[in-house]
Amino acid sequence: MMDITQPLQLLGGLTPVQFMKRHWQKKPLLIRQAVSAFTPLLARSELFELAGQEGVESRLLSQGERGWKMRQGPLARRALPPASQPNWTLLVQGVDLHHSGVHDFMQQFRFVPDARLDDLMISYASDQGGVGPHFDSYDVFLFQAAGKRRWRIGRQNDLSLVEGLPLKILSNFEPEEEYVLEPGDMLYLPPRWAHDGVAVGADCMTYSIGFRQPSRGELARELLTRTADEAADFLGDTPYKDPSQPAVSRPAQVPAAMLDFARDAVERALRDPSQLAMALGEALTEPKTNVWFEPSPAPASGQSSGAIVLDRRTRMMYDDQHVFINGESYRAGGRDARMMRDLADNRALSKADVTRLSMDAIELVNQWKESGWLHLN
Repeated sequence: MMDITQPLQLLGGLTPVQFMKRHWQKKPLLIRQAVSAFTPLLARSELFELAGQEGVESRLLSQGERGWKMRQGPLARRALPPASQPNWTLLVQGVDLHHSGVHDFMQQFRFVPDARLDDLMISYASDQGGVGPHFDSYDVFLFQAAGKRRWRIGRQNDLSLVEGLPLKILSNFEPEEEYVLEPGDMLYLPPRWAHDGVAVGADCMTYSIGFRQPSRGELARELLTRTADEAADFLGDTPYKDPSQPAVSRPAQVPAAMLDFARDAVERALRDPSQLAMALGEALTEPKTNVWFEPSPAPASGQSSGAIVLDRRTRMMYDDQHVFINGESYRAGGRDARMMRDLADNRALSKADVTRLSMDAIELVNQWKESGWLHLN
């Protein structure tokens, strides 16, 4: 696991503890040579090929005499302009789900909880390409992988947008600072910091490491939906009774006793902390809709063939009582719980650790292998 008290070149010599205290959700940080002598993890041709695949989210943005245009992927290579043509940008979302090297690169940012870490988007731009001045509602690290990009940033009070465009562009952008990032440089921006990145020259490639920041309403909707799925079993079939209900002259009025009954049912469903914790863990580890796994045969029941490693698409987390993986939850305790937490934190278990699992836990691991959620290392 990462030693969060050690200075990191990635953070400009700050420790993760210092970065989170001084900058996270507070103020930007420019880091020169966060990664020295960096070589892009996938070539331009590989990125273009990825943008043409089904199940990969991609967008093509361009700006010309007629203004902004956006086209949703998948995008065949012939749909992309020549690299020599200025003012266009290709955005490919969730590249970490499709490329092992990109997934490994993103692991460096796990000093932030996995519950917040979302994905890595790659932005390829020709000369003068960009997406216009905008703001994100989440934290982002902007890592320059190839070429150069000029960033203008500012605290933006006026968040009004230009109307009638296919993307959200600030109508009154007021930059305060300007930087040109070269390969290996990185810029961290807290939520709602306005920024505008424009490629300086051709073959500009930026990796954006984004973080999930669910709204209160979004989280409530997700948890209530998941809790409702278990409510019938948890609450039982106790029916509404009203032996003291008097005759009414206004039959359309909802009885106050029925409202109290409904309120009590909802409060009971949410009162069990275990149910709420399970719903949250399952929601946080639910794979994205475009994610699928490739099943692989498991060893014979009760046997293991060695060290294991989580598939790069697998989301695995835990709390004090549960282990969560790809939208499913399991109660865990004792040595098995410790091993499963190590698997979630390190995304791998050694052969020695696997042999220490109980037979029930090994059977579960074998099921996950069959589902393609983890593999033999």
